[in-house]
Amino acid sequence: MTQLEKSDIEGRIVDVLRTVYDPEIPVNIYDLGLIYRIELTDEGTAEIDMTFTAPSCPAADFILEDVRQKVETVTGVNSANVQLVFEPEWDKSMMSEEARIELGFD
Repeated sequence: MTQLEKSDIEGRIVDVLRTVYDPEIPVNIYDLGLIYRIELTDEGTAEIDMTFTAPSCPAADFILEDVRQKVETVTGVNSANVQLVFEPEWDKSMMSEEARIELGFD
């Protein structure tokens, strides 16, 4: 797989991540800044590191599974490994400008 092909697939992964929401927050997880890393291996495995706004997120299992299932629907992705990480700790500065406006932080 070429770097151009990987970049294209990673872009489509971002598109699908923008359809995943925490049920309590009206902004998608990508624009919230919860996705720390997206890498695609030559074998088509999407390696994703993500976090939550709080370590005790009650919807954590649901969101992690939603991410995995949706990423695996992207053409070129054979499987998805989603790692939950808490370093660095999430804060509001990680949100996109659109997310900050939507949530009234700007």
